[in-house]
Amino acid sequence: MNRALVWLAAARPRTLPAAVAPVMVGCALAMRENRFVWGAAALCLAFALLIQIGTNFANDYYDFIKGADTAARVGPRRAVAAGLVSPGIMKVVMIATFAAAFGVGLCLLPRGGLTLLVVGLSSIAAGIAYTGGPWPLGYLGLGDVFVFVFFGPVAVMTTCFVQTGNIERAALLTSIPIGLLAANILLVNNYRDADTDGPAGKRTLVVRFGRGFARGQYACSLAVALLVPIALLTGGYRWPILLPLLATPLGVSHARRLAKAAEPKELIALLGDSGKLLFLYGALLATGLVWSR
Repeated sequence: MNRALVWLAAARPRTLPAAVAPVMVGCALAMRENRFVWGAAALCLAFALLIQIGTNFANDYYDFIKGADTAARVGPRRAVAAGLVSPGIMKVVMIATFAAAFGVGLCLLPRGGLTLLVVGLSSIAAGIAYTGGPWPLGYLGLGDVFVFVFFGPVAVMTTCFVQTGNIERAALLTSIPIGLLAANILLVNNYRDADTDGPAGKRTLVVRFGRGFARGQYACSLAVALLVPIALLTGGYRWPILLPLLATPLGVSHARRLAKAAEPKELIALLGDSGKLLFLYGALLATGLVWSR
Protein backbone atom coordinates (compact mmCIF):
# COMPACT_ATOMS: atom_id res chain seq x y z
CA MET A 1 0.00 0.00 0.00
CA ASN A 2 1.25 3.52 -0.79
CA ARG A 3 2.98 4.92 2.31
CA ALA A 4 1.46 8.36 1.85
CA LEU A 5 -2.02 6.84 1.86
CA VAL A 6 -1.18 4.87 5.01
CA TRP A 7 -0.24 8.06 6.86
CA LEU A 8 -3.19 9.96 5.44
CA ALA A 9 -5.54 7.28 6.77
CA ALA A 10 -3.74 7.29 10.14
CA ALA A 11 -4.31 11.05 10.37
CA ARG A 12 -8.08 10.29 10.15
CA PRO A 13 -9.32 13.06 7.84
CA ARG A 14 -12.92 12.48 8.93
CA THR A 15 -12.06 13.95 12.35
CA LEU A 16 -10.25 17.07 11.14
CA PRO A 17 -13.36 19.31 10.98
CA ALA A 18 -13.12 19.25 14.80
CA ALA A 19 -9.93 21.28 14.44
CA VAL A 20 -11.11 23.62 11.67
CA ALA A 21 -14.58 24.61 12.94
CA PRO A 22 -13.52 26.28 16.23
CA VAL A 23 -10.86 28.31 14.45
CA MET A 24 -13.47 29.57 11.96
CA VAL A 25 -15.73 30.68 14.79
CA GLY A 26 -12.89 32.29 16.75
CA CYS A 27 -11.84 34.20 13.64
CA ALA A 28 -15.41 35.35 13.06
CA LEU A 29 -15.50 36.76 16.58
CA ALA A 30 -12.31 38.68 15.81
CA MET A 31 -13.81 39.96 12.54
CA ARG A 32 -16.81 41.31 14.45
CA GLU A 33 -14.37 43.59 16.27
CA ASN A 34 -12.43 44.44 13.09
CA ARG A 35 -9.35 42.82 14.63
CA PHE A 36 -8.89 39.77 12.44
CA VAL A 37 -5.20 38.90 11.88
CA TRP A 38 -4.40 36.53 9.00
CA GLY A 39 -1.05 35.37 10.39
CA ALA A 40 -2.38 34.59 13.86
CA ALA A 41 -5.41 32.83 12.38
CA ALA A 42 -3.20 30.63 10.20
CA LEU A 43 -1.03 29.69 13.17
CA CYS A 44 -4.11 28.81 15.23
CA LEU A 45 -5.38 26.58 12.43
CA ALA A 46 -2.00 24.87 12.03
CA PHE A 47 -1.76 24.28 15.78
CA ALA A 48 -5.29 22.85 15.99
CA LEU A 49 -4.73 20.51 13.04
CA LEU A 50 -1.41 19.27 14.41
CA ILE A 51 -2.95 18.62 17.83
CA GLN A 52 -5.81 16.68 16.22
CA ILE A 53 -3.49 14.63 14.02
CA GLY A 54 -1.06 14.02 16.88
CA THR A 55 -3.93 12.82 19.05
CA ASN A 56 -5.04 10.45 16.29
CA PHE A 57 -1.51 9.04 15.99
CA ALA A 58 -1.38 8.63 19.77
CA ASN A 59 -4.74 6.84 19.67
CA ASP A 60 -3.45 4.50 16.96
CA TYR A 61 -0.34 3.69 19.00
CA TYR A 62 -1.79 3.42 22.50
CA ASP A 63 -4.95 1.52 21.52
CA PHE A 64 -2.71 -1.12 19.94
CA ILE A 65 -0.44 -1.26 22.99
CA LYS A 66 -3.41 -1.54 25.34
CA GLY A 67 -5.19 -4.16 23.21
CA ALA A 68 -8.21 -2.10 22.14
CA ASP A 69 -7.34 -2.44 18.43
CA THR A 70 -7.50 -6.11 17.51
CA ALA A 71 -8.58 -8.26 14.58
CA ALA A 72 -12.13 -8.18 16.01
CA ARG A 73 -12.40 -4.43 15.57
CA VAL A 74 -15.03 -3.44 13.00
CA GLY A 75 -13.92 0.08 12.11
CA PRO A 76 -11.40 1.29 9.51
CA ARG A 77 -7.96 -0.29 9.68
CA ARG A 78 -5.56 1.22 12.18
CA ALA A 79 -2.01 1.53 10.89
CA VAL A 80 -0.24 -0.13 13.80
CA ALA A 81 -2.81 -2.86 14.43
CA ALA A 82 -2.83 -3.73 10.72
CA GLY A 83 0.95 -4.02 10.65
CA LEU A 84 1.28 -1.13 8.19
CA VAL A 85 3.38 0.94 10.62
CA SER A 86 5.50 -0.38 13.47
CA PRO A 87 4.63 0.80 17.00
CA GLY A 88 8.06 2.40 17.33
CA ILE A 89 7.69 4.45 14.15
CA MET A 90 4.17 5.55 15.09
CA LYS A 91 5.41 6.71 18.48
CA VAL A 92 8.23 8.73 16.90
CA VAL A 93 5.86 10.37 14.39
CA MET A 94 3.36 11.10 17.17
CA ILE A 95 6.05 12.86 19.20
CA ALA A 96 7.26 14.75 16.12
CA THR A 97 3.71 15.94 15.36
CA PHE A 98 3.20 17.23 18.88
CA ALA A 99 6.65 18.86 18.76
CA ALA A 100 5.62 20.62 15.54
CA ALA A 101 2.44 21.81 17.26
CA PHE A 102 4.53 23.15 20.14
CA GLY A 103 6.76 25.00 17.68
CA VAL A 104 3.76 26.58 16.01
CA GLY A 105 2.39 27.54 19.41
CA LEU A 106 5.64 29.29 20.32
CA CYS A 107 5.10 31.61 17.35
CA LEU A 108 1.91 32.82 19.01
CA LEU A 109 3.49 33.69 22.37
CA PRO A 110 4.15 37.33 21.40
CA ARG A 111 0.39 37.73 20.98
CA GLY A 112 -0.68 36.03 24.21
CA GLY A 113 2.26 35.50 26.52
CA LEU A 114 2.59 32.69 29.02
CA THR A 115 -1.16 32.05 29.01
CA LEU A 116 -0.80 30.56 25.55
CA LEU A 117 2.12 28.44 26.70
CA VAL A 118 -0.10 26.89 29.36
CA VAL A 119 -2.88 26.32 26.81
CA GLY A 120 -0.48 24.75 24.33
CA LEU A 121 1.17 22.42 26.81
CA SER A 122 -2.22 21.43 28.24
CA SER A 123 -3.52 20.63 24.75
CA ILE A 124 -0.52 18.41 24.00
CA ALA A 125 -0.74 16.68 27.39
CA ALA A 126 -4.46 16.03 26.89
CA GLY A 127 -3.85 14.69 23.39
CA ILE A 128 -1.42 12.12 24.78
CA ALA A 129 -3.46 11.41 27.89
CA TYR A 130 -6.56 10.69 25.81
CA THR A 131 -5.37 7.10 25.30
CA GLY A 132 -1.89 7.11 26.88
CA GLY A 133 -0.43 7.30 30.36
CA PRO A 134 -1.54 5.59 33.57
CA TRP A 135 -5.02 7.15 33.52
CA PRO A 136 -6.06 7.49 29.86
CA LEU A 137 -9.05 9.77 29.51
CA GLY A 138 -10.70 7.73 26.78
CA TYR A 139 -10.49 4.56 28.85
CA LEU A 140 -12.04 6.29 31.87
CA GLY A 141 -15.04 7.61 29.95
CA LEU A 142 -13.71 11.17 29.90
CA GLY A 143 -12.93 11.35 26.18
CA ASP A 144 -16.14 13.24 25.42
CA VAL A 145 -15.24 15.85 28.04
CA PHE A 146 -11.72 16.21 26.60
CA VAL A 147 -13.07 16.75 23.08
CA PHE A 148 -15.74 19.20 24.21
CA VAL A 149 -13.35 21.33 26.27
CA PHE A 150 -10.37 21.45 23.92
CA PHE A 151 -12.21 21.60 20.59
CA GLY A 152 -14.91 23.88 21.97
CA PRO A 153 -14.16 26.57 24.56
CA VAL A 154 -10.36 26.29 24.51
CA ALA A 155 -9.98 26.40 20.72
CA VAL A 156 -12.63 29.07 20.05
CA MET A 157 -11.60 31.40 22.86
CA THR A 158 -7.88 31.03 22.23
CA THR A 159 -8.30 31.78 18.51
CA CYS A 160 -10.27 34.89 19.42
CA PHE A 161 -7.83 35.94 22.15
CA VAL A 162 -4.65 35.83 20.06
CA GLN A 163 -6.25 38.23 17.55
CA THR A 164 -8.21 40.61 19.76
CA GLY A 165 -6.23 40.49 23.00
CA ASN A 166 -9.37 39.64 24.96
CA ILE A 167 -12.23 37.15 25.09
CA GLU A 168 -15.32 38.44 23.32
CA ARG A 169 -18.56 38.15 25.25
CA ALA A 170 -20.03 35.63 22.80
CA ALA A 171 -16.94 33.39 22.72
CA LEU A 172 -18.04 30.97 25.43
CA LEU A 173 -21.61 30.61 24.19
CA THR A 174 -20.57 30.09 20.56
CA SER A 175 -17.96 27.54 21.60
CA ILE A 176 -20.53 25.27 23.24
CA PRO A 177 -22.18 23.95 20.04
CA ILE A 178 -18.78 23.49 18.40
CA GLY A 179 -17.56 21.39 21.33
CA LEU A 180 -20.76 19.34 21.46
CA LEU A 181 -20.75 18.56 17.73
CA ALA A 182 -17.05 17.65 17.91
CA ALA A 183 -17.85 15.27 20.76
CA ASN A 184 -20.55 13.71 18.57
CA ILE A 185 -17.85 12.63 16.12
CA LEU A 186 -16.13 10.75 18.95
CA LEU A 187 -19.47 9.36 20.11
CA VAL A 188 -20.15 7.73 16.73
CA ASN A 189 -16.65 6.22 16.76
CA ASN A 190 -17.18 4.82 20.26
CA TYR A 191 -20.69 3.63 19.38
CA ARG A 192 -19.22 1.54 16.56
CA ASP A 193 -16.38 0.15 18.71
CA ALA A 194 -18.34 -0.52 21.92
CA ASP A 195 -18.29 -4.31 21.55
CA THR A 196 -14.48 -4.45 21.39
CA ASP A 197 -13.75 -1.47 23.68
CA GLY A 198 -15.46 -3.09 26.69
CA PRO A 199 -13.37 -6.29 26.78
CA ALA A 200 -10.20 -4.17 26.30
CA GLY A 201 -11.03 -2.10 29.38
CA LYS A 202 -11.85 1.04 27.38
CA ARG A 203 -14.83 2.29 29.39
CA THR A 204 -16.21 4.95 27.07
CA LEU A 205 -19.58 6.50 27.86
CA VAL A 206 -21.15 4.16 25.32
CA VAL A 207 -19.65 1.15 27.11
CA ARG A 208 -20.59 2.50 30.55
CA PHE A 209 -24.18 3.53 29.86
CA GLY A 210 -25.14 1.71 26.68
CA ARG A 211 -26.10 2.62 23.15
CA GLY A 212 -29.50 3.99 24.16
CA PHE A 213 -27.79 6.60 26.31
CA ALA A 214 -25.41 7.38 23.46
CA ARG A 215 -28.30 7.99 21.05
CA GLY A 216 -29.83 10.39 23.58
CA GLN A 217 -26.51 12.16 24.06
CA TYR A 218 -26.08 12.60 20.32
CA ALA A 219 -29.58 14.02 19.89
CA CYS A 220 -29.29 16.34 22.91
CA SER A 221 -25.98 17.73 21.66
CA LEU A 222 -27.60 18.49 18.31
CA ALA A 223 -30.56 20.14 20.03
CA VAL A 224 -28.35 22.39 22.17
CA ALA A 225 -26.27 23.34 19.13
CA LEU A 226 -29.42 24.44 17.30
CA LEU A 227 -30.74 26.39 20.31
CA VAL A 228 -27.59 28.50 20.71
CA PRO A 229 -28.25 30.70 17.63
CA ILE A 230 -31.74 31.39 18.97
CA ALA A 231 -30.25 32.39 22.32
CA LEU A 232 -27.87 34.75 20.53
CA LEU A 233 -30.78 36.28 18.59
CA THR A 234 -32.67 36.99 21.80
CA GLY A 235 -29.46 38.45 23.20
CA GLY A 236 -29.37 41.18 20.59
CA TYR A 237 -27.75 39.65 17.52
CA ARG A 238 -29.36 40.26 14.13
CA TRP A 239 -31.16 37.59 12.06
CA PRO A 240 -28.09 36.20 10.20
CA ILE A 241 -27.06 34.56 13.46
CA LEU A 242 -29.81 32.01 12.71
CA LEU A 243 -27.96 30.67 9.65
CA PRO A 244 -26.80 27.53 11.54
CA LEU A 245 -30.44 26.45 11.73
CA LEU A 246 -30.18 25.61 8.03
CA ALA A 247 -28.31 22.50 9.22
CA THR A 248 -31.34 21.27 11.19
CA PRO A 249 -32.64 18.73 8.61
CA LEU A 250 -29.16 17.25 8.28
CA GLY A 251 -28.76 16.96 12.04
CA VAL A 252 -32.14 15.27 12.41
CA SER A 253 -31.28 12.79 9.68
CA HIS A 254 -28.01 11.97 11.44
CA ALA A 255 -29.77 11.26 14.73
CA ARG A 256 -32.18 8.94 12.92
CA ARG A 257 -29.33 7.16 11.15
CA LEU A 258 -27.59 6.53 14.47
CA ALA A 259 -30.80 5.09 15.92
CA LYS A 260 -31.30 2.76 12.96
CA ALA A 261 -27.67 1.79 12.28
CA ALA A 262 -27.24 -1.97 12.17
CA GLU A 263 -23.94 -2.36 10.33
CA PRO A 264 -20.45 -0.96 11.08
CA LYS A 265 -20.25 0.54 7.58
CA GLU A 266 -23.29 2.69 8.38
CA LEU A 267 -21.53 4.10 11.43
CA ILE A 268 -18.30 4.65 9.51
CA ALA A 269 -20.28 6.75 7.03
CA LEU A 270 -22.08 8.58 9.83
CA LEU A 271 -18.77 9.42 11.51
CA GLY A 272 -17.59 11.20 8.38
CA ASP A 273 -20.95 12.89 7.93
CA SER A 274 -20.90 14.08 11.56
CA GLY A 275 -17.59 15.76 10.78
CA LYS A 276 -19.11 17.41 7.72
CA LEU A 277 -22.05 18.61 9.81
CA LEU A 278 -19.65 20.22 12.29
CA PHE A 279 -17.81 21.97 9.45
CA LEU A 280 -21.09 23.17 7.92
CA TYR A 281 -22.43 24.38 11.27
CA GLY A 282 -19.15 26.15 12.06
CA ALA A 283 -19.10 27.86 8.67
CA LEU A 284 -22.73 28.98 9.02
CA LEU A 285 -22.16 30.20 12.59
CA ALA A 286 -19.02 32.09 11.56
CA THR A 287 -20.89 33.69 8.65
CA GLY A 288 -23.80 34.58 10.91
CA LEU A 289 -21.50 36.20 13.46
CA VAL A 290 -19.89 38.40 10.83
CA TRP A 291 -23.12 39.31 9.03
CA SER A 292 -24.98 40.10 12.24
CA ARG A 293 -22.69 42.97 13.17
